[in-house]
Amino acid sequence: MENKELIRDHMLQQAELLLNLSREVATKETLDDVLTTLVEISNSEIGGERGSLFLNDPKTNELYSRIQQGNDYREIRILNSSGIAGYVFTHGKGTIIEDPYNHEHFNSSVDEHTGYLTKSILCAPVKTVKGQVIGVAQILNKKVGCFTKEDLNLLEAMSTQAAIALQTAQMIEEVESSRKQELRFMELVANITGEIDLNTLLQKVMGEASRMLNAERSTLFLNDEKNKELWSVVGKGLDAVDIRFPNHLGIAGNVFINNKTVNINYAYADLRFNPAFDKQTGYFTRSILCVPVVNEKGATIGVTQVLNKKGGLFTEEDESRLKAFTAQVSVALENAKLFNDVQNMRNYSESMLESMSNGVITLDDDGRITTCNRAALNLFGVKLIDIQSKYADKYFVGNNAWIIQKMRNVEGSSNSELLVDAKLEFGEKTLSVNLTILPLVSVENEKLGTMIMIEDISSEKRMKSTMSRYMDPEIADQLMKGSEDALGGRSMVASILFSDVRNFTTLTEELGAQGTVTLLNEYFTVMMECIQKEGGMLDKFIGDAMMAAFGIPLKHDDDEDRAVRTAISMIRSLQTFNSVSSKNRRKQIEIGIGINTDTVVSGNIGSPKRMDYTVIGDGVNLAARLESACKQYSTRILISEFTARKLRGSYRMREIDQVLVKGKTKPVGIHEILDYHTDETFPNLMETLFYFQAGRGFYLKGKWDKAIESFNDALQLQPTDQLSQTYVDRCRKLKETPPQGEWDGVWIMKEK
Repeated sequence: MENKELIRDHMLQQAELLLNLSREVATKETLDDVLTTLVEISNSEIGGERGSLFLNDPKTNELYSRIQQGNDYREIRILNSSGIAGYVFTHGKGTIIEDPYNHEHFNSSVDEHTGYLTKSILCAPVKTVKGQVIGVAQILNKKVGCFTKEDLNLLEAMSTQAAIALQTAQMIEEVESSRKQELRFMELVANITGEIDLNTLLQKVMGEASRMLNAERSTLFLNDEKNKELWSVVGKGLDAVDIRFPNHLGIAGNVFINNKTVNINYAYADLRFNPAFDKQTGYFTRSILCVPVVNEKGATIGVTQVLNKKGGLFTEEDESRLKAFTAQVSVALENAKLFNDVQNMRNYSESMLESMSNGVITLDDDGRITTCNRAALNLFGVKLIDIQSKYADKYFVGNNAWIIQKMRNVEGSSNSELLVDAKLEFGEKTLSVNLTILPLVSVENEKLGTMIMIEDISSEKRMKSTMSRYMDPEIADQLMKGSEDALGGRSMVASILFSDVRNFTTLTEELGAQGTVTLLNEYFTVMMECIQKEGGMLDKFIGDAMMAAFGIPLKHDDDEDRAVRTAISMIRSLQTFNSVSSKNRRKQIEIGIGINTDTVVSGNIGSPKRMDYTVIGDGVNLAARLESACKQYSTRILISEFTARKLRGSYRMREIDQVLVKGKTKPVGIHEILDYHTDETFPNLMETLFYFQAGRGFYLKGKWDKAIESFNDALQLQPTDQLSQTYVDRCRKLKETPPQGEWDGVWIMKEK
């Protein structure tokens, strides 16, 4: 009788749990909230360390889940047939796995990337009341004991109870996503249809088509009725390339001639596909969606082609969206073509007006100089009377005679010619210029002569050369194109990297002045390549130390990762550098690196006679403290918790301490980056990290003996792990002289 009452009470408790679960998830407004709530409740009730819930996406045949990072959610996707989750989803049956690493379907790569050790798995399908499997719920590592059949039944019951809420939230999210797509569609159409410059319009249409369909590339080809060619402009500015081919060739020609959409899943398996462009560019075309562009009169005026859908193949929905898009922009395209024709007819007057800030020379059809503006006269260092009415081939002589040949090319082809960073010499003065030669024609298409436009880039080139010594040349290019405000005082978030050479005083004593300078120059050259490769800015050299900034003066979405990747590259490059030095019997260099992310102030700082573009602030000081702390912790790369929290990539790292650095009132978490290690330099790395983290856990609880035992286990796997030995010594001292008051695990760093 007593057993029946216990069973009844248990059933009532479970029923109440499921009822409460239904109520709880019913109050959530978004799918993310429903997922989070279900995972938290199921994980709590069953007693696992971690939990996750994957839902099926029938469009892509993927299982997806979302994890919270700060205020945002990051989506994880896997094939719905891979791993244990995929196995459970495919077979629709739950499972308990006590030894994952020996299970045929277990994927250990996640553990290897995160440092987490999966010991046991409870995995159940998420089924509707009708038995349809819509996802998978998963609990890892039961805290007490092992997962039981009762745990599996409970997880399945909870998942089924929440299935309706999950489906409802999915439907709401899909409707909201569709609504946002429609709004975005209307916005981009409005943005595009207002453009009247043809080249700009082409670039906008191609860019928006790629984003809209999540494709790698897209191209809009317009029909040239006169020459029976499909043409487009790929790239912008000086990199723009005019593409033309007969309007009946290839996939695009087939779509244009037949006025029918073509959707090819495997391009190389289709006989209509021409692989010549791939061979020429090194690009690999996988899938193609190509639709005709039809105007209001029903005439086909071109085609839009998108290549390589990311994460799958182009669908019927993609075809419909692209057709609707091209239908909306066809009117804008014809207007832009008309405007482009008008602009060509007004080429002479417009070019003159737009080029007055540069040097402008016009010549008549006989090659005689007719006009020369003030900017050109200043460049040449002559007066108008000295040049006007002279034949060009009598003036542009010697090292400048190449201009005459270029003019003849333009006269013969009627196409303009652009020369970038060309050299002109006038007496002892040498100029770096961008030079454009244009044919001048009348409305009746009669030749009127030639125009030469000259842009002096001498000072700009010198400035760019100087800036490129401190930052990536591409960043220097962007700054040169921007305003002077980029170098003014600004407060912004950046990642600061400090590095310093160890035992530098000893090196200088052994090498002498000349040897030290030679070694440092070679070392700094290698380190600078690592910084510039990731788009960082060298702030300054401080003796044997370097300071670099990421996110200044131009910000990237992944500046924290760029800083960490730079540090890893610096250590690896230094290993190669030292290997060469060892062969040449030269001294080897060891360095420490500290990275911190914080709000800093950047700008030109100094006096009117001497200015430096630099960064200042507490964030800079903390990066320097972390570099110095590398000595105390026997590490090479330390990053602050502020940097670690913002990292997007996965790195092999461990949290090594909570420290109170000098000048700070709040403790800061610090982490060690270990990705520069190989299996040879740090064998058993992940296992060592497992025991180290266990030791840290006991250390923070003040359980000194257990902490020492775990750190010694780490040392048995990796005897050279000095950090584990440091904690063994620290725990022994704390055991002998226990800390006063409540132990919080914070270590006070007395050295700078």
